[in-house]
Amino acid sequence: MAEKNAKKQVPLRLSDRLYGDLVRWAESDFRSVNGQIEYLLTECVKQWKKSGKYVSEETDAPPDVDIGQFDP
Repeated sequence: MAEKNAKKQVPLRLSDRLYGDLVRWAESDFRSVNGQIEYLLTECVKQWKKSGKYVSEETDAPPDVDIGQFDP
């Protein structure tokens, strides 16, 4: 029987640019990339449960990620 708190493995494809941004963001928050993605998804689900809405109204549009302070 599976453990209640067992984690699922999910293959995820990301663009090089998005992955690079996530790496820098995760490092600034002292997290692994996996931990950062899990944190962000958890926060989005909390928001969705709270308001019943997606964070973005344009769910099919690619995210416009601009973390200018992290540009090399």
